[in-house]
Amino acid sequence: MGESLIDRHVGFVRALREAGVPVSVAEGLDAVRALRVIDLAERESLRAAYAATLVKRPAHRPGFDVLFDLWFPPVMSGASAPPGGIPQAPPGDQTRPEERDELRARLAGLLTGGSDAEMREFARAMVERFGRQQAGPGRQNWFSYSVMRALSPETLMAGILREVLTGRERGGLAERTVRDQVNAGIRRFEDAVAADVRRRIAEDSGVERIARSAVRPPLDQVEFLRATREDLSRLRREVYPLARRLATRLAIRRRRGRRGRLDFRRTVRASLQSGGVPLAPSFRPPRPHRPELVVLCDASDSVSSFAHFTLLLTYALREQFAKVRAFGFVDTVDEITRFFRPGTDVVDAMTRMADEADMVRFGRTNYGHALERFAERHGDAVGPKTSLLILGDARSNYQPPALATLQALAGRARNAYWLNPEPRAQWDTGDSVASAYAAVVPMTECRNVAQLAAFIEGLA
Repeated sequence: MGESLIDRHVGFVRALREAGVPVSVAEGLDAVRALRVIDLAERESLRAAYAATLVKRPAHRPGFDVLFDLWFPPVMSGASAPPGGIPQAPPGDQTRPEERDELRARLAGLLTGGSDAEMREFARAMVERFGRQQAGPGRQNWFSYSVMRALSPETLMAGILREVLTGRERGGLAERTVRDQVNAGIRRFEDAVAADVRRRIAEDSGVERIARSAVRPPLDQVEFLRATREDLSRLRREVYPLARRLATRLAIRRRRGRRGRLDFRRTVRASLQSGGVPLAPSFRPPRPHRPELVVLCDASDSVSSFAHFTLLLTYALREQFAKVRAFGFVDTVDEITRFFRPGTDVVDAMTRMADEADMVRFGRTNYGHALERFAERHGDAVGPKTSLLILGDARSNYQPPALATLQALAGRARNAYWLNPEPRAQWDTGDSVASAYAAVVPMTECRNVAQLAAFIEGLA
């Protein structure tokens, strides 16, 4: 193994760790051993060896592939000629309309019948032709959008359908099959263009620099406060397993924390061994009982993505607990359980909640007023069978925190927990009163699904 390959290996492993893919020292050494028994000239064998030794979860594979392509690129710029004799074009391409039509026709053929290798070669040529823009003397930038704008692959659908379905009925299974095939081909082309643009930027700016921004964190490490709408849509799949585990953990805590009624007969029988003295009283096992849950959720704009996820979690919890009551607040509180009845579409429920729920007076978050109104109007929701779960960043716009009210509520509940989506380092900064609330209700940093899962596991 040459020195350069060692450097590449070390840099690749470091980049994986920085991107959130856990790689231990032992796994890195396993990868080195795997490289000794494969043909290093076979790039896909190299990829497979690294993936087999370093990737443990399917969610980590997309980030791994992006980083692998950066650290072990398929080609270097200028190392291969464009496919099919496509001529090189200077920056600021002035392609003639008829030539552009020819390129679009070639792309249309690849969308329906091209191999992955052919698609990657064509994408490299198109990035070379359309993706380069001069940024100054001796400098150039590379962009995906200019390639997609020049070829507009999404506008090829009508022509492909007309050609493929000539003489056949439109609107049936055949058309849907062709549409799915073309859409999948467009996604392959977009991915190939993006990969080649990243490769060229890495050549110009350094692979370490582009690696830090090229890989999105694994889904379980996406921060709630920075989650996009697409992230939240993907996170829905994570909600139901977490809800089941949370219900199970709270039920276990209830069984461990509560004895059943005294079993007089077994106690007397056992006392015969100690001369009739009941040294070890026996108790009946408690009756099986699913826990009850009350959720208090900050629904203000500052934690909107976190609130969206926690409401998804609340919706899923409805099936796991004997009774769930959910309350949302900004500067006053309203019960939102009615919006999450079984069978209701969760997106429609959130839309209705935003329009109909009475959670806002003046529009600025006020935890103290919300807690007081909750205790006044819905205090009977919290009892000795109830687990109280509070979700929010504890930022109250410098208003009184109503600690005594929170202490009274927590004292009535069987268990009380607070999940805060902000990093712990930001607690007690600005208008945050996190530590004051944490002195009453145990507060846990919960910025992503991984931390939420760790909190649930820690309940046992």
